[in-house]
Amino acid sequence: MKKVLFGLLIVTCFAFSKGEPKIETYNYGQNGMELVARSKKGVIIVSTFNSKMTIRQDIARRLYDLYLANKLQSNKKVTVDGAEADVTGKCVIRKKNSLTAVDFYYEEVAWNTGLKEVYKNTLQQ
Repeated sequence: MKKVLFGLLIVTCFAFSKGEPKIETYNYGQNGMELVARSKKGVIIVSTFNSKMTIRQDIARRLYDLYLANKLQSNKKVTVDGAEADVTGKCVIRKKNSLTAVDFYYEEVAWNTGLKEVYKNTLQQ
């Protein structure tokens, strides 16, 4: 009887274990200015491209915080840890006089549920 229960326990563990995350592609997203902030150095505008609607404000705020902490570099990939998902993308920083534009292009969204979404532009194919 113990062997049967132990075997059932093992089978249940394998059945409910987390496997590889499910990966999906998406070819739509929101583009636009998410945050405009004024500081002593000038105006900072955070824009996101190909973003997911539900997390775009949270990610923009965290990008702004990373920029203020000097942890962003232009034309580099960066991963932003959000409340609902972690987003990987390319960050482009442009400066002109007292205006700074921080543009973030979503490439990959890893949701806390285990789903992973990858942006795929269908126009380039």
